[in-house]
Amino acid sequence: MARYVVDVVVVGGGAMGSAAAWRLAGGGSDVVLLERFEAGHVRGASHGASRIFRVAYGDPVYIGLAQEAHDLWRELEAESGATLLTTTGGVDHGRTPDLDVLADALDAAGVPGEWLVAEEAAERWPGLRYDGKVFFHPASGRLHADHAVAALKQRAAALGADVRHRTPVLQVAVRGENAVDVITEDDVYRAKRVVVAAGAWTEKLLGRLVRLPPLRVTQEQPAHFAALRDAAEWPSFVHHFDVRTLAATGFLSGVYGLATPGEGVKVGFHGTGPMVDPDTRDFTADPLQMRLLREYARLWLPGVDPGVFTPISCTYTTTPTSDFVLDRIGPVVVAAGFSGHGFKFVPAVGRVLADLALTGARPDARFALAR
Repeated sequence: MARYVVDVVVVGGGAMGSAAAWRLAGGGSDVVLLERFEAGHVRGASHGASRIFRVAYGDPVYIGLAQEAHDLWRELEAESGATLLTTTGGVDHGRTPDLDVLADALDAAGVPGEWLVAEEAAERWPGLRYDGKVFFHPASGRLHADHAVAALKQRAAALGADVRHRTPVLQVAVRGENAVDVITEDDVYRAKRVVVAAGAWTEKLLGRLVRLPPLRVTQEQPAHFAALRDAAEWPSFVHHFDVRTLAATGFLSGVYGLATPGEGVKVGFHGTGPMVDPDTRDFTADPLQMRLLREYARLWLPGVDPGVFTPISCTYTTTPTSDFVLDRIGPVVVAAGFSGHGFKFVPAVGRVLADLALTGARPDARFALAR
């Protein structure tokens, strides 16, 4: 068994782990990134062609993190030459107080946004039908997830990181405040720090070592619907439902969506899939959820064909509050629980993880292990 000595081991080569490796290598650390599957695999939460980018949150902490991420996405694009973030604008609509909270928070942060009447919104974006109040935020858009992960790894490697696929980690063993062994089938990596960004596998890897908050792993199943209008005509969108509307319609949650060039319009419920073991899930779409998604598309998306669709399968790893875990205990840095809304923040989370590993600087207390 070979033994290696490095500054930092990053476990998990999805978006968050790759971003951490990028920032750590860029700061001069000797880094190895270990990913259990092949490059571009579809078993986790970082694959696919599209994720929503939005600064539109009702919380100033998330607004600030998204603003930082926006600038870092542009930095990554400049370094890699890849096109990752496309600005399309975003629309939130519905009949809940959430929209007022969101609009007030953006106004307080100086982020552009405007209220529209439904008729005006329908004229601008006829692919959507609008419910109640409509709030438009022009800074929103979409990210290409597969290209983003590839760009992060490419830049990390160019800066000196050793990126290794098909290298499952079997154990993380703490040897001291500044010493940790990361053990694979063939090798042992001794480091000052380990950053664990293992997604749905976090509990399996760290459950006996770190006291984690409850992490709920679900198999989510949005779908791409065939678009009847050009992708350029679609904003990203979130449809907010109150409890009464959910009860009346049978819909499982609010709905999000965005155009995905070449694949249609991605539409999904949020965090409503069945709990699964990430090693044994079947990737099969639940018939009830697909029926409800098609019914939503029929009622609210005149710009798609509800009868022509392709199901998608991915995992969510969700904390009870939907806040992330970004913290360090001894030499172990934990990144987990991105709860289906983390991808937009990826490069900013990478910076937070690098800070935790190198200086111990912690982000907002909501992200702590002992919350």
